[in-house]
Amino acid sequence: MKCCKFLILLFLSALLLPEYTKGQQSISVDDYPLIGAQVFIEPGQTEEETEGWFRTMRDNGMSVCRIRMFESYMRKPGGWDFSLFDRAFRLAEKYDIKIIGTFFPLTEKTDIGGWKFPESRAQLNSFAEYIKQMTTHFKQFKSLYAWVLINEPGGGLKDNEFSRQMRKEWNRQYPQPEYLENGYPVLVDLQDKRFMNYMTTWMLNWIASEVRKHDKNIHLHVNNHAIFSNIAEYNFPEWRRFLNSLGGSAHASWHFTLFPREEYSLAMSADCELLLSGAGNLPWFMTELQGGNNTYSGGRAMCPTKEEITQWLWIVMGTEGKGGIFWSLNPRASGIESGEWALLDFQHQPTDRVTAVAEVGNCLKRHKPLFSEAKKLDPGISIVYIRESLWTETVVSQGTPAAQDGRAMCMTNMLGYFKALSERGITPNLKAFEEYDFSRPDYTGQTIILAHQIAVPLSYVPLLESFVRKGGKLIVDGMTGFYDGDVHNQMLTGFSLKNLFGGCISEFKRIDTPCLYRLKGYEQPVPGYGWKGLIRPDKGAEALSRGGKLSLASRFAFGKGEVVWVPGLLGSGAWQGDGAPLAGWACRECNTDRLPYSFQTYHRDVLMKLSETKEAYMAVVVNKSGTLQTIALKTDGKKRPSEVLFADKGGVVNGDILTVHPEETLVVCWKK
Repeated sequence: MKCCKFLILLFLSALLLPEYTKGQQSISVDDYPLIGAQVFIEPGQTEEETEGWFRTMRDNGMSVCRIRMFESYMRKPGGWDFSLFDRAFRLAEKYDIKIIGTFFPLTEKTDIGGWKFPESRAQLNSFAEYIKQMTTHFKQFKSLYAWVLINEPGGGLKDNEFSRQMRKEWNRQYPQPEYLENGYPVLVDLQDKRFMNYMTTWMLNWIASEVRKHDKNIHLHVNNHAIFSNIAEYNFPEWRRFLNSLGGSAHASWHFTLFPREEYSLAMSADCELLLSGAGNLPWFMTELQGGNNTYSGGRAMCPTKEEITQWLWIVMGTEGKGGIFWSLNPRASGIESGEWALLDFQHQPTDRVTAVAEVGNCLKRHKPLFSEAKKLDPGISIVYIRESLWTETVVSQGTPAAQDGRAMCMTNMLGYFKALSERGITPNLKAFEEYDFSRPDYTGQTIILAHQIAVPLSYVPLLESFVRKGGKLIVDGMTGFYDGDVHNQMLTGFSLKNLFGGCISEFKRIDTPCLYRLKGYEQPVPGYGWKGLIRPDKGAEALSRGGKLSLASRFAFGKGEVVWVPGLLGSGAWQGDGAPLAGWACRECNTDRLPYSFQTYHRDVLMKLSETKEAYMAVVVNKSGTLQTIALKTDGKKRPSEVLFADKGGVVNGDILTVHPEETLVVCWKK
């Protein structure tokens, strides 16, 4: 009975989700970006060493740090000993360094990332006591800036006493029927995925609520991780209700393994776009960036170059990021990952990577108002992902060869569109379906791309219809809508998108070689991989490409807008090969001529992120091609005075021509 009452209270706390963001904030969307690093604190370190780290940060323009608050180093038999961390907080104050503390409750010595969910009610209660001790003790220090609720939420829900009790209560609220309303049986469901999504939000909100019992105003933050794998688990719009800012971990060696190294800047750009959208009206910053070498950790061993450090920082800033924090300043000395990841060398001296950080920081300081106010220039193009698609792909391929042989393409096909447009100097939005604003009265000039989103819940169809009816353009690719939101094949149970798309699919054919789509009005064939769909068009649908008597692609007017439907994986064509054909076609369909700046032609492994203030446009250009790039800009026809703000290898702007050297980051400003 006591356990039942406890669980009821837990569920009530989750349902309330109080909005604490109205309290005093340390970081806002109009703040000047902060740069810093993790200071790793562990027993055995001397005061001289610790002071040296904070001095080095100050001397190199770093003003914020993270500290992992190990409960195992503070909780003692019969009480608490905070002295190790008190020293760090005092020294941070001496050198005017702000501290973002990360809750890290008691765990196994070999647990590098920390646990994400308790195993029992007793462990949850112990965590609550730890939070009380942290918040009440360390609020005395002026250096305390914010709390990270838990390190890298994502995964980690095990079968134990706590999870079973929570699942039991959740199942009562969200039962899975045996049959759908249309009479079809439920043989496979997404309940495990939905529960995991729920629990991640529940856990973070519980921690935030515990903090607020003891500190009403402290800034609350969290860093997701491995976003290209874990994104479907994160419900960012719900997180906004108890966070003050959103963050993420973007370690190239751990989190960018989908990409080759020359595309790590592209990966960083995509990661940042997902966080920018997830944050909504909240500020965001990158909580962890890889600072140094991997030896035995990481998915791919690497040491970031000073150029990569520069590129990653500027990409964060070019996506409205309010800062970047490196993992880490100093290496840990004990256990797994010892001697890895650091910006400093083994004698605690700055490396060339620290110099790179300082150079970016100096530029930010010289142009503080510009970087405080800059907002991403919205290109009006949103690549929208549907979490049920990612869940469904995982469920139907689990335990089969398809899970490993390349057929799971929901994520990479979407990223293929992102890559193609990025290499034309256009950074599209990356958004979860629930993050897109479907409440506007008019969508003229706006484009949504649904790239191989294989599952579309029935409740989403009216929102898509409203978007197009009000003037929006919907570009549909691949096997979008193959399933509904309950793992039922809509090709057989009734295609809910038929009226909007202007037809239905006769069949999808697996293809072993790319299909070259010759799309009406566009000269260059666009390759698609994996599957080729054949459309049975309705009256009024215009064939854009034919395959015998049926259409391979169509255009269909709906209200004030239209749907362009290509049931082939064009994004995968760009992902696996040359993105130029897709980029050219997408630019034409999305009317990118209206943008103030983009690339005239395709530049592989080059990207540009465009921001603006009331008085200026700003571009961050990164060249990963390995060769000197002379880039002709496509403009809106207006002549504006330009200024190079940053160029780490001597890049220049001359009229509408950019010259960018290999591995260079060029930052250019145009006055409006």
